[in-house]
Amino acid sequence: MEHTHDTLLNVTLLNCALVCIVVFIHNETLLRLSTVLYRMRKSHHFRLIVAVLGCLTSHALQVWIFATAFYFMHHADGWGQLVGNFSGSLMDCVYFSFTTFTTLGYGDIEAFGQLRYLTGIEALTGFLLLTWSASFLFLEMQRYWPAR
Repeated sequence: MEHTHDTLLNVTLLNCALVCIVVFIHNETLLRLSTVLYRMRKSHHFRLIVAVLGCLTSHALQVWIFATAFYFMHHADGWGQLVGNFSGSLMDCVYFSFTTFTTLGYGDIEAFGQLRYLTGIEALTGFLLLTWSASFLFLEMQRYWPAR
């Protein structure tokens, strides 16, 4: 029973750490984008392109952070595994992470064991961060888009 309790604690701590890292990265990205966009003297179209590319870059980094965790957890003992159309490569973990983060979830790769908890928390985190980006971009569009 003690082993199960320790494993659950470790999974919870890892999941919390990953969520904190990606939320911090996302917050910093949006803060810096706000500053850059405010100072830009380019057209509103160019500013919005910069904002979108900044958000996409931030999300890609966040996906890679989760993918790295999946990779190491899959290859370590006791964390579970990813099975299905999966070779065990980092790139397969990145693909799985992208489909999980965006809640697309094709289902061609499936998590077993403790890895299942990370997939759930990544999907929830990805959904919230994507909507945060959408809200940010909407506000930027309102600010810079010409009134019709």
